[in-house]
Amino acid sequence: METKQILETIQMVSEDHLDIRTVTMGISLLDTVGDTPARTAKNVYQKVVSYAKNLVPVAEQIEREYGIPITNKRISVTPVALIAGHSDEEGLLQIAHALDDAAKEVGVDFIGGYSALVQKGFSHGDLALIKSLPRALTETDLVMSSVNIGSSKAGINLDAVKLMGETIKAITDKSDTANSKMVVFANAVEDNPFMAGAFHGVSEPDVVINVGVSGPGVVKRAIEKVSGKSINDVSETIKKTAFKITRVGQFIGDLAAKRLDVPFGIVDLSLAPTPARGDSVAEVLEEIGLEQVGTHGTTAALMLLNDAVKKGGVMAAQQVGGLSGAFIPVSEDAGMIDAAKDGTLTLSKLEAMTSVCSVGLDMIAIPGDTPATTISGMIADEAAIGVQNNKTTAVRILPTNGTKVGDMVDYGGLLGTAPVMPVNSKSSAAFIDRGGHIPAPIHSFKN
Repeated sequence: METKQILETIQMVSEDHLDIRTVTMGISLLDTVGDTPARTAKNVYQKVVSYAKNLVPVAEQIEREYGIPITNKRISVTPVALIAGHSDEEGLLQIAHALDDAAKEVGVDFIGGYSALVQKGFSHGDLALIKSLPRALTETDLVMSSVNIGSSKAGINLDAVKLMGETIKAITDKSDTANSKMVVFANAVEDNPFMAGAFHGVSEPDVVINVGVSGPGVVKRAIEKVSGKSINDVSETIKKTAFKITRVGQFIGDLAAKRLDVPFGIVDLSLAPTPARGDSVAEVLEEIGLEQVGTHGTTAALMLLNDAVKKGGVMAAQQVGGLSGAFIPVSEDAGMIDAAKDGTLTLSKLEAMTSVCSVGLDMIAIPGDTPATTISGMIADEAAIGVQNNKTTAVRILPTNGTKVGDMVDYGGLLGTAPVMPVNSKSSAAFIDRGGHIPAPIHSFKN
């Protein structure tokens, strides 16, 4: 590597907030099923601790040696509903606590995979897991959850959409912040290293290391250097910058996998913001030319950003996977927070933006008295965008009791602070209450 490139990397870390957002170890739990929920929970704890005991020390050693921050060390596991069998709600809670205890024992930030895949229908374990969510997410500290309710092959399970709207409200009744630990997906992916939606898919190896990079600050600084030039120059600049960012992720992931003696999976090319100024996807979009994110042109600018990041990053990584697109979580992005407070960024505009990026309506605070059927309507809309367009979409919406539009809600740390945003007051109840299954769309007439 040339001296200039080394200096560029040092500058990206020290001045532009470049970090490895997460090194996530995926662990299969398919061989942990016991004859009772208690036995399964014990097996889960032992396997997670056995495989991940060196994850944090190895990641911290790499940070010290190379000076590149690894912000999160995480674990993802097989969707727990798949190993639930005939467990009831209490049995599922034992597994949730075993996951929480194991995560604390090995010192990771979060453990994901308290999940169910219900796009075609419910098994006994799926329903038990979903019913357990209000307690599981409030009684544990580090457990993250996801529920996949639709796919391009299976269509949308409208019964699950209705149930998840009710579940989000039930979680809100127990905690103002626990909904930040759960996401509802369509077309969920099996190798996503980011939370809350990370789980270890059934086609994955027994154990694997996946890496997610960050870098909005680096991209913004690069675009500043082509101020006033054509959009072609902006695209080329983002591609070259994404290549450098991804190269760092590939290097760190490779190193971590070798030292842990496990396979290296994928680099996720997502641009992930933090609440810190200068580390914002919204600020990147504004540097492209928008007065404030949310105004007309935002969707086009976001599409360009997403596409250029993928084109630049894919050459720098051996295998790309996960979600791979710009995240637009409101509470975790300083520029998005400003735009939402000013009223420039609305729920409708956010929904439009999710048609061209990862992942969906993410970390958005709404009034606590929002009906469950309205939340289900948001889930159905996002699922429709994902199912029709063969992409992942998701909803992580945060109703908060006692709040009104304009209030601020603090979720702590990287989860940030969100202004309570207005929702459409007209009812979706008659649609959601129909239940049943929205068929998968036909693609042979695509145009």
